[in-house]
Amino acid sequence: MNTIKNLKTDWTTVAVSGGFLLLFVIFALIDINMVEGWVTESFNWSVTFFGAYWQLLLLGNFVIGMILAFSRYGNVKLGKMEKPENSYFRWISMILCTLLASGGVFWAASEPIYHFVTTPPLFANDGMTPQEAIIPALSQSFVHWGFLAWACLGTLTSIVLMYAHYHKGYPLKPRAILYPIFGEKIFNKSFIGSTADTVSIIAVAAGTMGPIGFLGLQIGYGLHFLFDIPNTLATNIIIVGALILIAAISVASGVDKGIQFLSRLNVIFVVILTAIILMIGPTMFLIDSFISAQAFQLQHFFQMNLYRTDHAWLGYWTIFFWGWFLGYAPMMAIFISKISRGRTIRELIIAVSIIAPLVSNFWFAVVGGTGLSQELNNPGSISSPLGDGGMPATVMAIMDQLPLGLWLAIGFLIVSIVFVSTTVDSISYTVAVTLQGTDHPQKWMRVFWVVLFGILSVVLLTIGEGSIQALQNFIVVTAVPVSILLLPPLWSAPKIAKQMALEQRIAPSIEYTKEVKVKVAK
Repeated sequence: MNTIKNLKTDWTTVAVSGGFLLLFVIFALIDINMVEGWVTESFNWSVTFFGAYWQLLLLGNFVIGMILAFSRYGNVKLGKMEKPENSYFRWISMILCTLLASGGVFWAASEPIYHFVTTPPLFANDGMTPQEAIIPALSQSFVHWGFLAWACLGTLTSIVLMYAHYHKGYPLKPRAILYPIFGEKIFNKSFIGSTADTVSIIAVAAGTMGPIGFLGLQIGYGLHFLFDIPNTLATNIIIVGALILIAAISVASGVDKGIQFLSRLNVIFVVILTAIILMIGPTMFLIDSFISAQAFQLQHFFQMNLYRTDHAWLGYWTIFFWGWFLGYAPMMAIFISKISRGRTIRELIIAVSIIAPLVSNFWFAVVGGTGLSQELNNPGSISSPLGDGGMPATVMAIMDQLPLGLWLAIGFLIVSIVFVSTTVDSISYTVAVTLQGTDHPQKWMRVFWVVLFGILSVVLLTIGEGSIQALQNFIVVTAVPVSILLLPPLWSAPKIAKQMALEQRIAPSIEYTKEVKVKVAK
């Protein structure tokens, strides 16, 4: 087996990626309007020229993953380990809590209402009644946080990474995605390799700093709504500080302790919240809506995922989300690779591409569906707070109309804090892995990136909410080079699956088959 020994910290990538992020913040401090102008122009260019490619890329990733999972190659074991390191519940918990979960907490309440108030353009001319508009609204949210979104974060790419690292002994870095094309030279002072690592770190950092600041603002709103705590800059900075402290403690203790503990804890919290809302809310409406919206999504699967008519709407919704998730993909694939050793290709793809989306969609159906029911029965009860105060106001408005509303709202705040912390600690861990090339990076490197994300987020908060919005759009821009990096796994992952199947005698080679036939004939 080829092995690269004496792994050292990649200080060049640290300097370039960290320096780029610092420059972004410094320019924002100097002239936020100038930065917003740059980002807006780049954002519009990215949406125009890469939007269709991203839609096809995500669809191809999902479809090829499904074919692999249900072929004989689905039995291939990954990571050179006979038995998984984590139990199934722990494994699924870490997947759920460290990918889309932090954003989904508040989007679950708000996005269905957005699509209910303004029907998505694909169905806008259908002349639906308010009752009929419920299902397309919920279904559109399912598309944005469902099968394709999750699949791009850790299926085909993880197969390539696990093969390069655990089977071939190369460093666990985003550049390893290109190993099937360039071979060993991608790891040896390669400009292309360094670029792959750098753009992946910048993209995931932008995708993490934005939600830290954004959710800090949302939690600040919630505390003000519930306890009349002043929603000031100082409050928001304290909240971000608390998030970073929790994340730092978690990432310092490692994946097998802190991260998996917080993940399990949060899944338990979410299950309890979901069960309570189901019991005291419009139970049958929520169950019926979930089933109907899933069926509607499957019925219009290709139409909704490949819709290309209203470019302005796509840039605000689908393409924005695809850019955000693609930016996360290399780092999340590294994290998935770490926690999935001993799993089969089938287990990996079904967990990430099927189970996680269904759980996520059910969460959207319960939280967002409750809001839709309230809006349907009392027009303006949810849409008005959404228009006046944004996403955090939507969550509070929904909870306020339920029995035990205060306690449910507090539960949402706790879940939000832990979700953000698990996202930050897993991202910081993967950045440290990228810079040191091993799935056991040094503790100081893990903690350093948590603290850096926190400091940069606080600085952006001091500039104002405009800086967070600029960073949100910047996320999409950084996804452009990353999306190119994620194209090769569409054909390299099936080739690697076939190679490992031969090695594991799951798909016997022609020579082996002939040998068996000869023995049988004798």
